Amino acid sequence: MIMKILKYGAPELRVQSERVTSFDDELKKIVVDMFETMYSSPGIGLAAPQVGINLQLSTIDLSVGADEGKRIVLCNPEIVSSEGSQRGDEGCLSIPDFSESVTRPLKVVVRGQGIDGEELRIEAEGLLARCLCHEIDHLNGILFIDHLSSLKRTLIKNRIRKLVKAGDW
Repeated sequence: MIMKILKYGAPELRVQSERVTSFDDELKKIVVDMFETMYSSPGIGLAAPQVGINLQLSTIDLSVGADEGKRIVLCNPEIVSSEGSQRGDEGCLSIPDFSESVTRPLKVVVRGQGIDGEELRIEAEGLLARCLCHEIDHLNGILFIDHLSSLKRTLIKNRIRKLVKAGDW
């Protein structure tokens, strides 16, 4: 089932998410729906808060559904180390049609749990490192625009206010 993706301004996007404690069929159903929602958008990552679910859960697939083996499900993730830096365009399904250059670590090591509660350790670099950081930010109530200069952030917020006022947001 395709879920509604919350847009910038929804208070659920600014909340610290709760840890996943039940690795059950309900969680598996949420993950299936999140992948379907992510692919329909289309996107390469989706965090549970973006669909109104207050859990530390995210789905990632850099292949956008082209390779089922590339799917990543992360519960309760945390970045345990990072190194280097990369700057590149970043967008967000909760802030559609906006993108800006954001600096992120070049490499990260992330620890978390999989869909069955098994321990996971992911070493990533480049786009996957960027995506992991972006999704983990969502679980902590942080959006990519929070990494922008106050001027760029204000410009985007002003454009969104105009869209809201026009009924287009």
